[in-house]
Amino acid sequence: MSEVLGAKAQVDAAVAEAMARALPRELAAGDPLVRRSDRADFQSNAALALAKATGVPPRELGQSLLAALKADDVVHAELSGPGFLNITVKDEVLWQVVAARLADDHLGVGTPAQNTRILVDYSGPNIAKQLHVGHIRSTVIGDALVRVLTYVGADLIKANHLGDWGTSFGKLIQYLDEHAEFSLESNDDLDVLDELYKAAQRQFVADPEFALRSRARVVALQSGDPATLTTWRKLVEVSTNAFQAIYQRLGILLTPEDAAAESFYNQCWTSSWRSSTPRAC
Repeated sequence: MSEVLGAKAQVDAAVAEAMARALPRELAAGDPLVRRSDRADFQSNAALALAKATGVPPRELGQSLLAALKADDVVHAELSGPGFLNITVKDEVLWQVVAARLADDHLGVGTPAQNTRILVDYSGPNIAKQLHVGHIRSTVIGDALVRVLTYVGADLIKANHLGDWGTSFGKLIQYLDEHAEFSLESNDDLDVLDELYKAAQRQFVADPEFALRSRARVVALQSGDPATLTTWRKLVEVSTNAFQAIYQRLGILLTPEDAAAESFYNQCWTSSWRSSTPRAC
């Protein structure tokens, strides 16, 4: 696999070489200032940018750069206005670039990110709730970044920060505990959990006694109460299975192993304060 130099990079190199031939050494290493143009393939404004430093009128400096470019095998250039260089890439050069990319297994794209580790945190849905459009947007954009960065050689860490901890789960678990007609064994649909989540929230607001019991349930969850953890784990299982089905349908690369849930920090904190030797998570 070898990197194929694209048309823009070749134009940059051609103008830089012309600057090296036409300018004093101390100015020759400047930016060739090549941009896309509606008058040609590209345009260079280097002559205008360097005119003051050289003491030469920009159009005259542009003539010097044009003369230096005349011998180039990559581009055809014309002088325009006060010193712009309008640059057209020769057809044979474009076809050479296309052919070289097609002949390369990696399409001539290099690996500039090799030996670089990058973490991409994306999707981040909440347990027991449906993904909304914000989650879908993050999921698609994040996965696109992961694919592009992987393609250019980066070592990617995918992180799906699941919202699976806190007061909301005290409400929902307490609501399920008080409504035995809703069994997680028979109702393993995320749509059902979403509605139960909303019902628990309504009761939490309307019933102060339920709110107190829900807060106590949060403490039980954080303290590792077995019955509470069993229900919580089932909520996580049902939700993550539903999320994974959506990821697979969209062709998203996230897997259950990429989960970086909020609950991790409770476990980390609990094990840390119980230990005589503090440690970082």
